[in-house]
Amino acid sequence: MTVASSVQLSLSVTAARTLTTTTKTLPQMRGITTRWLLSQLPWVDVPAGSYRVNRRLTYTLGDGKLSFYTTGTRVQVIPAELTELALLRGFSDEPALAALAEAFEQREYEPGDTLVTAGTPLDTLFLLAHGKITRHSTGPYGDDLHLGTATDGDHFGEQLLGPDPGQWSFTARAATRVIALALPAAAYARLNGRSETLRTHVADTLAQPRKPQNAKGEAAIDLAAGHDGEPLLPGTYVDYDPSPREYDLAVAQTVLHVHNRVTDLYNHPINQLEQQLRLTIEALRERQEHELINNTDFGLLHNTDLNQRLTTRTGPPTPLDLDDLLCRRRKTRFFLAHPHAIAAFGRQCTTRRIYPDTAVLDGKRVIAWRGVPILPCDKIPITTTGTTTILAMRTGEDDAGVIGLRPKTLPDQYQPGLNIRHMGTNERAITSYLISAYHSAAVLVPDALGALDDVQVGR
Repeated sequence: MTVASSVQLSLSVTAARTLTTTTKTLPQMRGITTRWLLSQLPWVDVPAGSYRVNRRLTYTLGDGKLSFYTTGTRVQVIPAELTELALLRGFSDEPALAALAEAFEQREYEPGDTLVTAGTPLDTLFLLAHGKITRHSTGPYGDDLHLGTATDGDHFGEQLLGPDPGQWSFTARAATRVIALALPAAAYARLNGRSETLRTHVADTLAQPRKPQNAKGEAAIDLAAGHDGEPLLPGTYVDYDPSPREYDLAVAQTVLHVHNRVTDLYNHPINQLEQQLRLTIEALRERQEHELINNTDFGLLHNTDLNQRLTTRTGPPTPLDLDDLLCRRRKTRFFLAHPHAIAAFGRQCTTRRIYPDTAVLDGKRVIAWRGVPILPCDKIPITTTGTTTILAMRTGEDDAGVIGLRPKTLPDQYQPGLNIRHMGTNERAITSYLISAYHSAAVLVPDALGALDDVQVGR
């Protein structure tokens, strides 16, 4: 005898579940990342709330970037920006600067065009308004040497302003479409002849004795070495920067609201307050890392010295580009790059049949180049044109590197640099907690931090 299939022979699963409990996970959060920067930065305790970086005195030679403005398709240099040129630093004759700015003529070049050729007379001062050029020379064995890249705001040919410009020591070629402003020697000679103040300023600047300095631009310390007998030893002292930079601790804060009924009745088996705090702190830590990279005051992207900023040779990040970035400093601890930039670097290695190293950091295996780990960080932005930046840094106070800053101790401290303050319960039975994370970052010497700009990730 067969039993009809519609007759229930045992307790149903739906009914059985009314007598059981459900195994639950802790609340999950998609916004949690590896936060390598927070874990790898050496953190220095700041009891006083601010951190002063004292350095040796450094002489600025006027190698800053120039700014431009456009009128339709016409590009012009801002006259006051011409004082960024070393021979015009401190020149305050506005009419003369305006006349000099008007004398520049706009030139445009396509990729591969040659702007200047090594060995020819230096007869033009170039200001790069937009684009990228590469500089080359011939090596001792006849090979082509790459001397670096110049981008928006850079200039070359400044020797034209002096009495004996000489010859070009390199060949400059356009790597992308380039818009440049050029000042021919004939136009400058006419201006120099008409402007007594310009002529006098340049002559006085050239006549001034140049203050001795070392290869890093710091005030030199006079020493004697290799001498014999009893010569008169030089006297010296170490000059300090008269206006050292101070870093004030920044804060990321939020107020967490929790209803008392939730913590009284629904706190088992998972502690509701504990999970609310955990997820809120995770979001604060993510924001903290974002600020350490992007904050316009102390963020690493905005505090990279101009002399430590490089650009890629062809767009995508190649092994040669990372070598250029690596050789700019000693003891580079790690690279920091957007995951898309790391993928682009991997593709460039693959096309060259090069296989990057791997390194183990905090028990995790990461890609490395020349033994230096390349750590992913999605807080580094990618521009609308598909370019990003790769950072390289030396870390630690002992190595005069990049350090993180946080308070030594805090009232109601919950984690290092983070505290939770109880703000009371209001008439709606909602308890509030103020959660604060204090932080900052400091670059002790300029060459501790370097950046590779214009990294294309879409090719």
